[in-house]
Amino acid sequence: MMHRLFITLLAAVFSLPLLAADVKLTELTDLETDAVHANNQDVPILVMFSASYCGYCSIVKDDFLKPMLLSGEYSDKVIIRVLEIDGDDDIRDIDGKLIDPAVIAERYNVQLTPTLAFVDANGKELSEKMIGLTTVDFYGGYLDEAISHSLMQIRGNSTLTQNTLISTPRL
Repeated sequence: MMHRLFITLLAAVFSLPLLAADVKLTELTDLETDAVHANNQDVPILVMFSASYCGYCSIVKDDFLKPMLLSGEYSDKVIIRVLEIDGDDDIRDIDGKLIDPAVIAERYNVQLTPTLAFVDANGKELSEKMIGLTTVDFYGGYLDEAISHSLMQIRGNSTLTQNTLISTPRL
């Protein structure tokens, strides 16, 4: 009996990456609509700036963002979108105008991928961007901290001080 339980638990652990592989990240196509949803839910928008040639982007997507979506623990904390900066399709901006993805990357001074930006419904940055992927072991913690910081900015928690924000190592 104990042997079956162990086998079942082992199978469940090894199937988690397969489940995350089935999760689809939503591409940023309509920032105007996402901003309305973010405003209504009082949550930030996490925009992952990615590129088709970026191997580290796949790691961030597969090892962090997809499991976050799969867990369901972030549905009331953040809207997650992926913007392929080298994509061909224009994006609807907050003001409703269609613009090239590279223009949005320039707006947020994105020079490397992956970069995660945390913005409010007006497009204002709420937390320090996470640039690159240098410390995989701590990346999830930095990501949670940036989301929490962004949520506190939106929801008006005045007890947060700059000292509580963990700085993210940079490339």
